[in-house]
Amino acid sequence: MDCVRILYLMDKTTLLLASNSPRRKQLLALGNWKFIVDVSDVDESQQESESPKDYVLRLAKAKALSAVEKTQGGDLIVIGSDTAVVDADSILGKPTDSEDAARMLNQLRGHTHQVYTGVTLHRVRDGKTLSELCVTDVPMRDYSDDEVAAYIQTGDPLDKAGAYAIQHPDFQPVESMRGCYASVMGLPMCHVTRALQKLDIPPLANVPTACRKLLNYECPVSGAILRGEM
Repeated sequence: MDCVRILYLMDKTTLLLASNSPRRKQLLALGNWKFIVDVSDVDESQQESESPKDYVLRLAKAKALSAVEKTQGGDLIVIGSDTAVVDADSILGKPTDSEDAARMLNQLRGHTHQVYTGVTLHRVRDGKTLSELCVTDVPMRDYSDDEVAAYIQTGDPLDKAGAYAIQHPDFQPVESMRGCYASVMGLPMCHVTRALQKLDIPPLANVPTACRKLLNYECPVSGAILRGEM
């Protein structure tokens, strides 16, 4: 496709992020795309015998399509995303209370679990849909009981899957990350960028550089993801 056509599409196309997560909004803004936000309301219950991969991909698509139903058409690309904290094939959702948060943090302490993030992009004008999956190993440090108690007192774990935020400045639960940090926050930006490029929407900024700067993290996988190698 020629440059004039691409510029025309970029000018006419708006992204719709089907999430009210401040972290996802912050990450999507790294590409300098024009985007709006509309929250999707879907049942996030895990189906019987559903794998973590199938779970996050199903919910990402459901969120995107739910947002599409509320649009008035137009040249929109809707982005749905879902993230699950997975330990020994068990999905850890948001804790029900402080006691449940402590249980999850104790379960995750001192070993590596996985974070699965599914992303679906749906182009409204022709119905084209693309899905991406990012799986990241997350090694948790051996934090103390006192640290867990102090973190829970902040209230931060109570609306987080797995009862933690990787980016929390004081608790800092994770050590020696070697995967996609942005995915653990909820939106793997190199996967999003790769999918948007397949829809003829290139980024208007250097996403890997902007992501590294925002997260203060030297990502070892961004190049391979953008090249389609993982």
